[in-house]
Amino acid sequence: EMDDEDCERRRMECLDEMSNLEKQFTDLKDQLYKERLSQVDAKLQEVIAGKAPEYLEPLAALQENMQIRTKVAGIYRELCLESVKNKYECEIQASRQHCESEKLLLYDTVQSELEEKIRRLEEDRHSIDITSELWNDELQSRKKRKDPFSPDKKKPVFSLTFSRPYIVYMLQDLDILEDWTTIRKAMATLGPHRVKPEPPVKLEKHLHSARSEEGRLYYDGEWYGRGQTICIDKKDECPTSATITTINHDEVWFKRPDGSKSKLYISQLQKGKYSIKHNHN
Repeated sequence: EMDDEDCERRRMECLDEMSNLEKQFTDLKDQLYKERLSQVDAKLQEVIAGKAPEYLEPLAALQENMQIRTKVAGIYRELCLESVKNKYECEIQASRQHCESEKLLLYDTVQSELEEKIRRLEEDRHSIDITSELWNDELQSRKKRKDPFSPDKKKPVFSLTFSRPYIVYMLQDLDILEDWTTIRKAMATLGPHRVKPEPPVKLEKHLHSARSEEGRLYYDGEWYGRGQTICIDKKDECPTSATITTINHDEVWFKRPDGSKSKLYISQLQKGKYSIKHNHN
């Protein structure tokens, strides 16, 4: 058993030892803090100088990634420029082909119209054998004013010569021409048993069978409809692919892969100027 003095002495010794330990811990803590602070300052100086490994390794990775992305962007830029250049050339070529196609279609249209006019003129020439000079002479003579005080002159005898026996009329020229035209038209409507048929006009022979029925095209035994892909072929030219958009009574509209639209007359298919077939690709 300890008395009060021993306890107080022991307590004081413990307090002194605890104070000593706390002082040692505080000194060690300050020393450790200063060492850590000096290490951080040294590392910061290395980073600022660009010599720290922790800074150089991520920087090298970033630079390598930047070089790769720059190279990829350059290649993509070249590809985009090449694509734009090719698209421009395709547009130019498509425009030229469209212009040439429209020129050929216009030429064929004008040619067909002129052939139709020539055919009608041939029919008129075979039905009525009267020159236009007679009409012009008579109209000019009627425009001239007559002198009421001049003596009446004997009217000239006018005759029309046809392939059949001719007749001499003592009538006005214009009346003769009008009567003859009326007679010829009336005889043409009576039928072949009353009038000798005129020589038939030679029509152009169709080499292919082509026609339009209810929005569909029949050509050489096959049917074609709207939205179908076809191959258009013309002599001395490369075949082209197109999609049918509209089928009318005498023409077919189609669309090329480049977006341009053109038309094709059914008469051109019949004459063999163009040929089409199904494109199964």
